[in-house]
Amino acid sequence: MISRMSAGVGRTAAITGFAMLLAAGPASGQEKGFINDYPTSARADYVFGCMAVNGQTRDALERCSCSIDLIASIITYDEYVGAETVLMVAQKGGENTSIFRTSPIMRNKVDALRRAQAEAEIRCF
Repeated sequence: MISRMSAGVGRTAAITGFAMLLAAGPASGQEKGFINDYPTSARADYVFGCMAVNGQTRDALERCSCSIDLIASIITYDEYVGAETVLMVAQKGGENTSIFRTSPIMRNKVDALRRAQAEAEIRCF
């Protein structure tokens, strides 16, 4: 009876410890500020575009993957999408899109992306 009871207590302690580890979150990644909130398709799109510019080599794949991972650690996916949207609309031209080129709020979105890209360029290429 005592051996069954101590085994049950040991199991309960192990389960409790495991639950505490899960509640604490991943050991790597989030501690370093890396949040994987970018969908795989967005990362793949970035890497494909980057490789088109930098060559279709294994080295370019590594560097481009590094680049999007670093960008993802600096700005959130929502910030990334917002900046990309501003850039796309601003390219259309015309009077109706001038707010996307002149607004300080819109410029700040793009500036944040540009800073993240510059950091990725320095560290990955």
